[in-house]
Amino acid sequence: MTLEAFQQSDALTLGVELELQLVNTNHYNLTPYAPDMLALLKNAQVPGSIVPEVTTSMIEISTGICRDAQDALQQLTTTRDALVKAADRLNIALAGGGTHPFQQWHQQRIYDKPRFKEITALYGYLTKQFTIFGQHVHVGCPSADDALLMLHRLSRYIPHFIALSASSPFVQGQDTAFDSARLNSVFAFPLSGRAPFALHWEDFERYFDKMTATGVIHSMKDFYWDIRPKPEFGTVEVRVFDTPLSIERAAALAAYVQALGSWFLSESPFEPQEDDYLVYTYNRFQACRFGLEGTYVDPATSEQFGLREHILLTMQKIQSHVPEGSREALQQLRKTVNDGMNDARRLRDAYGEAQQLPEVVRQSTLRFRGTE
Repeated sequence: MTLEAFQQSDALTLGVELELQLVNTNHYNLTPYAPDMLALLKNAQVPGSIVPEVTTSMIEISTGICRDAQDALQQLTTTRDALVKAADRLNIALAGGGTHPFQQWHQQRIYDKPRFKEITALYGYLTKQFTIFGQHVHVGCPSADDALLMLHRLSRYIPHFIALSASSPFVQGQDTAFDSARLNSVFAFPLSGRAPFALHWEDFERYFDKMTATGVIHSMKDFYWDIRPKPEFGTVEVRVFDTPLSIERAAALAAYVQALGSWFLSESPFEPQEDDYLVYTYNRFQACRFGLEGTYVDPATSEQFGLREHILLTMQKIQSHVPEGSREALQQLRKTVNDGMNDARRLRDAYGEAQQLPEVVRQSTLRFRGTE
């Protein structure tokens, strides 16, 4: 199989995908209602798509092409409202969050779809442990080479994306001491992590051809990289975000990626280097473990920053690249950083008050439907 040609897309357009939890409204554990939800929503008039995910307690939604945060939020609101209406008919609820706090992986059921069965045959129990929930953000790129430049420039900001979206402190009923424990599950897959350092599309095509020749991969879907090119859409796809607790946060995170992309395209502020990746895994770990309170090592200068400080410095640099329709969203995101209040902290605070994880999930369902 050869790599698909990189399609044209309008630069800096956005697309947002969210993997969501389906929960029972009595005990707030996960519930395998994806087939029922999809049947009810088969003819729903929504801007993007609603599709199954690997286990039956998950569902994935996506927007169409968006101009800015405001557009993304409008589209997500339409789809969220359709989902909530269907869930109410089934007496279940939906929630964001990168992990369900107390579900047991061995109780999950694989969705009846050939690709999910193939994944299960290859990865065994890892597939059920993949009952985790992420947000993916696509950003349009003018050309294939621009996409690779975008990918490697964005890689320096992976810790920002992780800390800002972190919403998975609890796993299997335990506080993991991580703000984003979800990414530990992703790291178990052999084709996860960072993309190879290639700045020209013909070099990336050669890499892809070598990998397909080994029989290890068959398509771009087999790569679980933190960021990957998506040639059929003409985009770069950022995949490290935990699904936030609200669609407002999801739109704001997309706006942050877009503003960084605009800065890159208009000013070319730095040239990516292979050595950028010397501290990649360390910075990534710091963001997963400590969230906004982590340490960030600048790959260009080796200078150490507080991650929160580095995010605020970056937001200042890109301020002029934030479109009108994203300004309010970015202001809210800046407030999140100033307050140190990512969703992981919100979930821990909720548990601190209630001392019951089902109550934490119940509050998450209210936040997702916009009534908290």
